[in-house]
Amino acid sequence: MKKLFSVLALAAVVTVSANAQDLTSILGGLGNVLTNAAGAIYSAPVSLNGTYSYNGVAISATSSEGGILTNLAGSAVTSGLESKADSYLAKVGIKPGAMTWTFNNSDNTFSVKVGSISIPGTYKVGDGEKTVTLTFGKSMQFLCMTGSLESSMNGARMVFTVDKAMAFFKKVVAAIGQSNNSLGSIAKLADGYDNFRIGFKLSK
Repeated sequence: MKKLFSVLALAAVVTVSANAQDLTSILGGLGNVLTNAAGAIYSAPVSLNGTYSYNGVAISATSSEGGILTNLAGSAVTSGLESKADSYLAKVGIKPGAMTWTFNNSDNTFSVKVGSISIPGTYKVGDGEKTVTLTFGKSMQFLCMTGSLESSMNGARMVFTVDKAMAFFKKVVAAIGQSNNSLGSIAKLADGYDNFRIGFKLSK
């Protein structure tokens, strides 16, 4: 009887162990699927075709402390900087929902619409769809700006050097007849950060 009990107990342990391994395999596989899906979302190519709504300022930066260079993208630091920049731009009429970008892949043209003002240009996506170059028409005095292009959960992010981004904001503010007094505060946000870039969150 004792031998029979031992055999049954051993069989139960083996069965539980096997089921646990199966469960681990299943969960591990599911984790891989979810991880791959998330990677597909964030690393997906950005075609920029169609119309996007401006959804706020996008900022990326690095900080060097104690000789260690830290990428602050997507951190609480950049979120705070974006919030400040959004408040400054809102004062001059540039806020989420008040500006749209329309890109046409067939001829690589785009237009930015702010209120009743429409600003045309051409664009080029390069470097494995990780960069974008925007060339505006004479209404922007042929402003050309090249920046980083990233996919996001519901659209894209474009970020540029501070001088180029500020040139764009100043021209847009002038076109819609607003004062640009608060724009200087945005440029000051870059103080103390390395490789500070600012641009646009776009959502479809």
